[in-house]
Amino acid sequence: MNTVSPKMNPFARLLLTAVKVEPAEVKAVLLAFFCNFVLLASYYILRPLRDTMATVFGPDELQQLFTGTFVITLLCAPAYAAVAAKVRLQRFLPGLFWFWLLNILVFYVLFQVAPQNRWVAASYYWWFSVVNLFLISVFWTFMADTFSERQAPRLFAFIAAGGSTGAIAGPIITTMFVEMIGVAGLLLISAAGFLVVILLIHLIMREREVLRLTQQDVQKTTLDHNLPGNPFRGFGLLFKSPYLLAQAAFILLLTWAATLTYVLQTGLIAKAYTGIESRTVAFADLDLVVNIASAVILIFGLGRAIQRFGITVSLMLTPIAMMAAFCGIAITPTLAMVQFTRGLQRITQYAIARPSREVLFTVIDQQSRYKAKNVIDTVVYRFGDLSAAWMQAGLRAANYGLAGAIGAGLAVCATWAAVAFGMGRSYEAIRKRDTEQLAAVYSSAQ
Repeated sequence: MNTVSPKMNPFARLLLTAVKVEPAEVKAVLLAFFCNFVLLASYYILRPLRDTMATVFGPDELQQLFTGTFVITLLCAPAYAAVAAKVRLQRFLPGLFWFWLLNILVFYVLFQVAPQNRWVAASYYWWFSVVNLFLISVFWTFMADTFSERQAPRLFAFIAAGGSTGAIAGPIITTMFVEMIGVAGLLLISAAGFLVVILLIHLIMREREVLRLTQQDVQKTTLDHNLPGNPFRGFGLLFKSPYLLAQAAFILLLTWAATLTYVLQTGLIAKAYTGIESRTVAFADLDLVVNIASAVILIFGLGRAIQRFGITVSLMLTPIAMMAAFCGIAITPTLAMVQFTRGLQRITQYAIARPSREVLFTVIDQQSRYKAKNVIDTVVYRFGDLSAAWMQAGLRAANYGLAGAIGAGLAVCATWAAVAFGMGRSYEAIRKRDTEQLAAVYSSAQ
């Protein structure tokens, strides 16, 4: 039972009462919250720059950017697994962020030298589109390897709220400073954020070990070892597990719906705004709206909803909302409606689908968390982007245009909802089995 002490600071008391955090969990949860805050703030400084670089390269050639992104992701996934097989996790996790920080400094130099170069724009687009998935995947893998399946439904919504509130800060910083310091200057601010993330990861690892040694209801895996196996182990684990394959299908369908709206959004913004800075502000403004709404949902509703209605219901909410959104575009095919639809897709994805889906990885083994999950979060995700972009290009070539995109979106969302239902039921069955096994162990011990 969680007890509120008068000596606790107000924020800790709020956690114990509103979020149902146990006293022993408070420090780890706060560190995770602030790590996600800084990570997503830094991420959302970089994100509008990625979308702006897409407009520099050309909206009619987005499928080429998606193709390059997928190829690079396909190469990086086994490289990631190969490094994880040789480096202990306690060095591997912060080491990834050091590597990405150095990449940011390289692009700072390139943007100073050639800010309007199409291939610099494409390189940044490819780099960020690969790295953004890896850094988010690594953070949530770390969370799933820290908190158990009994903790995650209580805690993950609050930890995700840290990311959403941090993501509010990122677009604000971009909007306020892009005219003053330019695109290159924003990269330095993001790099400073990554330094803070690295420090917080070390602190979380230390607190994780304290919990592992003193508490029962946590993950018992350690970080003092590597993850042996060949570079393609993650692919093998994925294709051997129906549970993981269902999660891959969920991500694939999610990206199809998201990419269909993204392609529409990019083309309309390129026509509506002529300057790079104004396009950046347009993307950043939408980011701000999305993340304010996501933070409100995560702080005040999702955690309780998951505990009351279960994972299955929360997983199905996003595809159902997107079916309604595509119908809205069919009725009003304007930039405002596409922006609204894109915003709704991202709000439900970040505030509902992502934290709900991350809970599912608490019931699998450590190898699958770090390797198969990474393949799903990166390769499968980017394959969804690639196939959706070429699908959109094919629809345009066949003169189906907007109507074709809407029809494809509705079909995708209907299938997505069915997959979400099956995936949630599988998780509930595994969790019930694990709970019964744990109860049997405690009973025999007495």
